[in-house]
Amino acid sequence: MSATSDAPAVAGVPAAGDQAAPGAAFTPLYKQIKALILQSLDRGEWKPGEAIPSELDLAARFKVSQGTVRKAIDELAADHILLRRQGKGTFVATHHEDRVRFRFLRLAPDDGKRQGSHSRFLECRRLRAPAEVAKVLELRAGDSVVLVRRVLSFGDVPTVIDEIWLPGTLFKGLTAERLAEYKGPMYGLFESEFGVRMIRADEKIRAVAAGAPEAELLGVAPGTPLLQVERTSFTYGDRPVEMRRGLYLTSRYHYRNSLN
Repeated sequence: MSATSDAPAVAGVPAAGDQAAPGAAFTPLYKQIKALILQSLDRGEWKPGEAIPSELDLAARFKVSQGTVRKAIDELAADHILLRRQGKGTFVATHHEDRVRFRFLRLAPDDGKRQGSHSRFLECRRLRAPAEVAKVLELRAGDSVVLVRRVLSFGDVPTVIDEIWLPGTLFKGLTAERLAEYKGPMYGLFESEFGVRMIRADEKIRAVAAGAPEAELLGVAPGTPLLQVERTSFTYGDRPVEMRRGLYLTSRYHYRNSLN
């Protein structure tokens, strides 16, 4: 099917059949289809773990070729937003699957043997957003936020201290009791009970020394080297929905990343 006559209209992007103004950026057709699929995911048309329509069905829906749809889905799969399952179809990725879950937990054991993890929650409370948090989460100063602090242990060894800030309007009903009783990954809880799915994150990493409070929680001496990871997580539409500051003890672990 010709892309010049069947391109879907995406806000701010001329359809493939329209003549763009001189110097205007051209958006390939498959990128427009990718944007439309993301819009459907953002609206909740297909939930995490559910199958999306076939390539043929999506091609008919958007009036483009199956190849164009396939290229859009290939990119969404590479972004870990969709998952292809051989012989079964394409599914919305969920944080309950290890291959998605461990995208956001980059700490890997030096010996390669991943141990079970356990969270001890230190606090979960609502307060007005400090200026720094409001700026990162694109809130107004004083808007409601939820602060969660926890110690994450691997094999009963305290390894990570997390300070997590969340928009209060998106996480109504989140309590320390609910966090403590939930046994799956935290992002899985956010996804299944609050409808908030993290799809990407920006991180800043630096070396710091453990202060006395952090040293006590991790069972190390004050001044022990730690890795500080500051993360902003985003959902669909590039909306920031989490600000996190983690302190990582790396005596038996390393921070792993893949560069494409």
